[in-house]
Amino acid sequence: MDAVRELPDKELLTRHAQGDDQAFGVLVHRHRERLWAVSVRMMGDPEEASDALQDAFLSAFRAADRFRGEAQVSTWLHRIVVNACHDRLRRRKVRPATPTEDDTLDVMSNERLGRLGGPPDHASQTESRLDVQAALEQLPLDQRLALTLVDMLGYRVEEAARILDVAAGTVKSRCARGRAKLLPSLAHLRNPQPPPDVTSGRGGANPS
Repeated sequence: MDAVRELPDKELLTRHAQGDDQAFGVLVHRHRERLWAVSVRMMGDPEEASDALQDAFLSAFRAADRFRGEAQVSTWLHRIVVNACHDRLRRRKVRPATPTEDDTLDVMSNERLGRLGGPPDHASQTESRLDVQAALEQLPLDQRLALTLVDMLGYRVEEAARILDVAAGTVKSRCARGRAKLLPSLAHLRNPQPPPDVTSGRGGANPS
């Protein structure tokens, strides 16, 4: 088993297609964390994300013998996960779940969203995440997928293009259009309202 763990991705996939009963499990273990990050960000709900990921792994398990090596195995796996999420999102409207403290990824970075503002304080992080997720759900799916990969998960445009199987310029265009649509919905993150007890004067308290 230790020797199998050291094999490159393509060799693992080849061995799986040839009947090795350990190779695919090693491949899943190697890439599961990042594939999970893609799924949970796209679906917005951990249970839906888990189901989509299982769909994707089953598809990859069955399709291994059709892999021709035009892309890296990791890109191929990401594409299958994106397609599984896309199919589920088309079939149902997914409501965002309340994020937990052990989320592996933070809210979409404000800098990548066009410098919407500084990072939220701890008390407002959950609300901000839900605001971002709700805004994302209003976008066309092609823009949502591109923004999820590039702005939320930090993939380079070229990587996202390979995963989505489109040109890099298409990813850039989808991201630009998506950001433009998101900004009005998320303007309050850039210009948060002051607390009710803050005055418009020089910082002193209201006179009694």
